[in-house]
Amino acid sequence: MIIVKLGGSVITDKKRENRARKKVIDRLVREIKKSKKEIILVHGAGSFGHIHAKEYKLDRGFKSRNQLKGFHITHSSVRILNQIVMSSLYNHDIFSVSLPPLSFVEMNNGKLKYIDLKCFEESISIGLTPVTFGDIVFDDELGFSICSGDILVLNLSRYFKPEKVIFVIDEDGIFDKDPKKYKDAKLLREIKYDDLPVAEKSIYTDVTGGMGGKIEVIREIAKEDIDVLVVNGNKRDRLFGSLTGKKVKGTLVIGG
Repeated sequence: MIIVKLGGSVITDKKRENRARKKVIDRLVREIKKSKKEIILVHGAGSFGHIHAKEYKLDRGFKSRNQLKGFHITHSSVRILNQIVMSSLYNHDIFSVSLPPLSFVEMNNGKLKYIDLKCFEESISIGLTPVTFGDIVFDDELGFSICSGDILVLNLSRYFKPEKVIFVIDEDGIFDKDPKKYKDAKLLREIKYDDLPVAEKSIYTDVTGGMGGKIEVIREIAKEDIDVLVVNGNKRDRLFGSLTGKKVKGTLVIGG
C-alpha cells in the first residue's frame, strides 16, 4: 500500500478562490488508476481552504464569533474540493470513501491529541480507497485549529507503514533553497532524511506551515524507515512512475 498526498498547489489555483484544476485532478487520478496500486489518498485544500482560513485567522484558534462564518466557509469549501476529487475517482472506477478529519481527529493547542484510524482500516478491508484532506477541526484548548493534510499523511504513515509515501507538489522536488527565488537552486535527487535542508519558512509560508512544515513532516516519515518521494504533479506520468517504481525526476528521501 502507498500513501499519496496531492498538494493543494497542484490540484487548485492557489491565487484564485475556490478554483479547482479539474484536468490536472483527472490526469493524476488516471495515473493512479493505471498504476493498479492500493493507495490511501490525502489532498490539500489549496484555494478552497487557505484563502478563507487566512482571512478569518483560523490558524490562531477561536477568538471571536466572526470567525464562525470563516469556519463554515472554510469547511464547506474544502468539502466542495473533496467532492471534485471523489467524482474524478468514481469516473475512473476507483471506488472510494471520503473521511473528513472532523470525524476522526482531535487537537489540543494546535497539536494532534487523538486520531482514530479504524475507519481507514475498515475501508481498506472491503476494497474502498480512503480519501481524506486538510481541514479545520475542533481543538480542546483553542476551540478549533487547522489539521493539515501533511500531518494526516505523517500519522497515517506511522500507523500503516506503507511501502512508500509520495508527495505531489508544484515543483520538481526538494531543492537546496527556494527555486522560486533563487535561479541557482539545485534539485536534491536523493538524500538521507537527516541531511534534509531546513527550509526557509518565511518564503514558503501559508496557514499550514508551507514548505518548511512539509520538509519537517517528510523527515519524520522517513525516520519511520519509509522512503518518501517528492514529485511534480504538473508533469505528466511522474506520479505514475513513482507509484510503479520507475525512476522519475524528483526527490527521493531515503528512510531508515
